[in-house]
Amino acid sequence: MGIKFCSLSSGSSGNCQYIETDRARVLVDAGFSGRRIENLLSSIDVCPTSIDYILITHEHTDHIRGAGVLSRRYDIPILANEKTWFNMTEKIGEIKAKNIKVIESDKDLEIKDLGVHPFKIFHDAADPVGYIFHYKDTKITIMTDTGWVNNSMKDKIKGSSLYLLESNHDVNMLKEGNYPWYLKKRILSARGHLSNEDAGMVLSEVLSGNGEIILLAHLSKENNIPSLAHETVKGFMENCGMDINRDIALDLTYRDRPTKVYSL
Repeated sequence: MGIKFCSLSSGSSGNCQYIETDRARVLVDAGFSGRRIENLLSSIDVCPTSIDYILITHEHTDHIRGAGVLSRRYDIPILANEKTWFNMTEKIGEIKAKNIKVIESDKDLEIKDLGVHPFKIFHDAADPVGYIFHYKDTKITIMTDTGWVNNSMKDKIKGSSLYLLESNHDVNMLKEGNYPWYLKKRILSARGHLSNEDAGMVLSEVLSGNGEIILLAHLSKENNIPSLAHETVKGFMENCGMDINRDIALDLTYRDRPTKVYSL
C-alpha cells in the first residue's frame, strides 16, 4: 500500500485533512464538531478509533474546533508547537497530559512510518505551520492560511506528489464585497490568505509537470467561486506550458464534503 490522502472538508467554516499509510492514520486539523468529523471519517470508511494523532497548523477555531472532543473521546494525542498550544488550550478544553505533544517548527519528526516536517508560514496566528509528509518516495504538502510564500517555503514544498494549497479568494470579489475594510485588509496582507492568483503563481514556480495532484483549498464562501479558482490557477499552469489533463491533475476541495481518497 502507498499513502492515502483525503481532504475531509476545507473552507473558512472548517478544515480537516486525513492521511493514511500502512501503519499510521493522522488528521491535520480538526476544525469541525467532533460529531461532524466522525461522520466525515465514516463517509470514507475510517473509524475514529483508528486515528493515531491530530496535528494542528494553528489555533484558529476553523482548525481546532473538534480537536479536544476527539482527543478526549478516543484518547488521541494532539501535536502542535509550543505557542499554538499556549493559545489553543482554553479553546479545546482539558487534554490528558500524555496526549499533549509539543513539536518544533522546522524540525523533522516521525509518526510510525510517516515522516513529518512542520514548516513556518505567514498568518496572523501565534506560530502557524504547514506540513510536509514523507512516505517512502512520496511527498505531500499541506499549506493553507498563509498570506505569503517565500523562496524558502517554495524550496521546501518542491517535489511533492500532492499539494493541498490555499486558493482563498478572488482579489476583485474581496475588494468589492461586503466585508468591512479591516477584514479585507487582514485577508490581503502578508499574514492573511493566498488569493487565486497567488496560488497560481506559487504553483507555477514549484511544479514540474510530472503528474502532480493539486487540490485548491480553503476557498472563501463569500469571496470566491470554485470554478473561478480553478480557471485562474489553470491559466497560470497553461502559461507555463502545462496541460492540466496530461501533466498535472488540478482539483478542488469542498467546504461540506470530502474529496475522493487519493492513493499515491
